[in-house]
Amino acid sequence: MEMSCACKGIRTCPVCEAAGKQPKLFVKDTEVRTFDYCDRCMKAWERGSSVHPNHMGPGLAFPGIFIQPNFVSKAEEAAFVDKIDKTAFVESQSGRRKQDFGPKVNFKKRKVRSACFSGLPDFSKPIYERMKKLEVLSDFIPVEQCHLEYTPERGSSIDPHFDDFWLWGERLVTVNLLSDTILYFICDEHPGIEVHVPMARRSLIVVYGEARTKWKHAIHRSDISDRRLAITLRELSSEFSDGGARSEEGQALLDIALTFRGYAVQ
Repeated sequence: MEMSCACKGIRTCPVCEAAGKQPKLFVKDTEVRTFDYCDRCMKAWERGSSVHPNHMGPGLAFPGIFIQPNFVSKAEEAAFVDKIDKTAFVESQSGRRKQDFGPKVNFKKRKVRSACFSGLPDFSKPIYERMKKLEVLSDFIPVEQCHLEYTPERGSSIDPHFDDFWLWGERLVTVNLLSDTILYFICDEHPGIEVHVPMARRSLIVVYGEARTKWKHAIHRSDISDRRLAITLRELSSEFSDGGARSEEGQALLDIALTFRGYAVQ
C-alpha cells in the first residue's frame, strides 16, 4: 500500500522527503552531548559514565520524570492494541498516525468545542483507575486521550516541542506499547545537550515540573525500530480547573471525558 503524507510547515517524513522536501534537522551547531536519565538517581549522566550506582562525574539534575515499569501486562497490551486497531487512524505529521479522544481545540484563538467530544474510550477506564493508585497521579483527571502510532517504515518522529500550557495542565502521561524507545529533551539553558529518557515497552511515564516547563521533548526517527503505540493522556490547566476563569467549561469537559463512552474525533 502506498504511503501518503500529512506533513506541514517544516515537518517532514520519508514520503515528502522523497518528493523533494528538504528535511529539517533539529541539531545544534555544536557537538551534541548525550546524557542518559537514571530513574533511580533522578539525574542524567553523560553517556559512557557507567551504570547505576557507579556513575561518574557530577551528573545533571533532571527533576520531573516518573517511570512505572510494567504498568500493563502482556495480555492487557494485546487487548489494548486490538481495541486501538479497530478504530481508524488519521495521518499526522512526521510520519505518524493518530486517534484523538478529546475536544476540538483552536489553540491560536483559544477556543474549545465539545460538540463532537464523546469521552475517553471504554478500555481506558481501568488504565485511569490504576493510574490514580500512583502517588504522582492520585489527583490526575484526564480530559483528553491521544493514540499515536510510530513505525520505522514511515520514519516516524516528533520534533522538540512543549505541549500547550494554556489548555493542558502540568502532567503529561504516556503508556508505551509494542516496543521500547527513547524520549529525548533539549533546553536553551543547556545548549548542545540531549537528555535521553528510556521508555520501555508496557511502561508508564509521567513528565511534569521542570521536565515539562523548561525542557522540550521529542523522539528521534532513529529511535523507532519497530511499531510503537503511545497512549497519551492530558489534564486541564489551572485556567480550566477549580477556581480558574473557565472552570465551568472545564468541568463540563471532564463530565464528558469520564463517561468512558468515547469514539475518536475525526
